[in-house]
Amino acid sequence: MSAQPRRPRRCQLSVPGSSERMLAKAAGLDVDHVFLDLEDAVAPNAKPAARGKVVDALNGLEWRPRTVCVRVNDVETEWCHDDVIEVVAGAGGKLDTIMLTKAKRASDVLFVHLLLDQLEAKLGLDRRIGIECLVEEVEGMMNVDAIAACSDRLECLVFGMGDYSASQEMQIFAAGSSYPPDLWHYPRYRMTIACRANGLDPVDGPFANFRDPEAYLKEAQRAHVLGMAGKWAIHPSQVELANRVFTPDPDAVAAARAQKAAYEEALRQGLGAISVEGVMVDAASIRLVQSLIDRADLIGL
Repeated sequence: MSAQPRRPRRCQLSVPGSSERMLAKAAGLDVDHVFLDLEDAVAPNAKPAARGKVVDALNGLEWRPRTVCVRVNDVETEWCHDDVIEVVAGAGGKLDTIMLTKAKRASDVLFVHLLLDQLEAKLGLDRRIGIECLVEEVEGMMNVDAIAACSDRLECLVFGMGDYSASQEMQIFAAGSSYPPDLWHYPRYRMTIACRANGLDPVDGPFANFRDPEAYLKEAQRAHVLGMAGKWAIHPSQVELANRVFTPDPDAVAAARAQKAAYEEALRQGLGAISVEGVMVDAASIRLVQSLIDRADLIGL
């Protein structure tokens, strides 16, 4: 189980680490989570310079998002260790989490975990940096249980459907495909189970066409129904859409709190199941009620 604090993750907004303009804009956004990207959003020859821009932005800007994260390159690249070392050494006190890409096995995550152990001790950082991890390779999905259980720094796993589709050689652009509409149902479901079994947040990855809000909403709703905590946004216009889906309905929250209070009173009277406004409430249903209340409390609803 994670030793890290719970954080709201209704929306995780991607920000290119090589763009000073976009970094400055992201700092002022009212969003649960932003991650400053050193991986896919940055060309290989621009990665060293992007680290410096990210450090300057972390130190020099007032960050409004609740969680500030940096996405580093994967452990099989030449950039991963320098990403972690330079960012944490330069601005570790302003950083909430590190996001590791393309984790294939538990040892990939433990590499980052141990590196953070050393850096925090060396730098005297008093706030522990969490790890977020992308599952976007078939090897990662095969090892998702071990990955989810390997580190108490882990806070969430993210399903990266783009690279995952390539890794599995899925023919997502095949003309006339009649496959059922949720092509990623199984990996979403599989990763969500591993997360919930280990106290982590499961997060859905990006939707590339930010000019199609209806399709984005549909994908977010699919993820939400399966128990995922939020979804990525690759453009600020998607933030409101993710928040709309993953923010609990206030009326449902009020009803859940009323059911919980009535159930607790019933237990004091020795009753095991009761009816609250025509709804049966018992030990099983109260777990769903509590989950809704917890999500509402996390965002201050």
